Amino acid sequence: MRIGITCYPTYGGSGIVATELGLELALRGHQVHFISYANPIRLDPETPGIFYHEVEVSTYPLFQYPPYSLALASRMAEVAERHSLDLLHVHYAIPHSISALLAQQMTTSRRLPFITTLHGTDITLVGADRSYFPITKFSIERSDGVTTISEYMRRRTVDFFGVENPIEVIPNFVNCSLYRPDPEAQSKGPKRILHISNFRPVKRVLDCIHAFAKVRRHVDAELIMAGDGPDRGPAEGLAHQLGVASHVRFLGKQDHMERLIPRMHALHLPSEMEAFGLAALEAMACGVPPVATLTGGVPDLITHEKDGFMEPVADIDAQAARLTSLLTDPAFHASISAAARKTAETRFCTDLIIPRYEAYYQQVCGAEGTFSRSAVSI
Repeated sequence: MRIGITCYPTYGGSGIVATELGLELALRGHQVHFISYANPIRLDPETPGIFYHEVEVSTYPLFQYPPYSLALASRMAEVAERHSLDLLHVHYAIPHSISALLAQQMTTSRRLPFITTLHGTDITLVGADRSYFPITKFSIERSDGVTTISEYMRRRTVDFFGVENPIEVIPNFVNCSLYRPDPEAQSKGPKRILHISNFRPVKRVLDCIHAFAKVRRHVDAELIMAGDGPDRGPAEGLAHQLGVASHVRFLGKQDHMERLIPRMHALHLPSEMEAFGLAALEAMACGVPPVATLTGGVPDLITHEKDGFMEPVADIDAQAARLTSLLTDPAFHASISAAARKTAETRFCTDLIIPRYEAYYQQVCGAEGTFSRSAVSI
């Protein structure tokens, strides 16, 4: 099938999901065209069936802000015509869905439906902004198909925007062959807690440092901080203030999480809001128990006290207690680890989720539409 899907090429969850989706579709025999201003971080353009089309934005003195959404729409239409795309699939509503709508109207040689996938902050933060609310609502209503990653996000979108479009819930997924446990790597060195995020305030990175300081009172452990963002500096400062800086490693942005996660013993995800919790899912696939917060779409993923833990937002004592119990009780850790891996395999593996996207593409294109096995563009 030939589909055009656009995403932000950065370290946010929406771009990662879109990239992984494209790679999986290519492995299943489709042709995938990524259309964005930069090569997505997890994308290997040498993968058979994968193509990348850069969006170039011209700058003129008249433009205080480069009109990326217009350049993107133009590039989408160009790629659609040149490669006979069957479908556009945009990840993150603003501005991608509006650009897709313009590209659809510019494409006159063929029907070009588009799907919008809502990932979280495009609804809860950006779309809720007074400046973007009308255009976000409009873009959802004009989409030929709408998906989102959790039941929480579906309810939030319907309640907040009042849209009547059917919204298909297709959860995030993980390649269970790539993300898998590595007991030998876990056996080396001290106990390790991992945090992965873009270090924005909503991720409550400072809670990781506070909780880790409490964990250190009971167990010799390290805290591995993967990612970067505005709260990295404050987190580093707090680690020094609490006397744990020598046991905290800030790695910056990482491209190969499948190599890092299996070496960990627990994941700490203390976010104020998570639409789903992709980092937790990748950790679970590696047999690394997540200690997360009871918020957003996390309950769609974690079964509390079975394959992970969910504690109240900002309850650092409760989160630290869960981490401590995992790191000090090998039998308890092994039980949660095995259950976490089983959840990933039986509910969120790519073999289960990717066919749901393919079926949805077929539905949007129509039984008598342009669906063909040969190509997909993202």
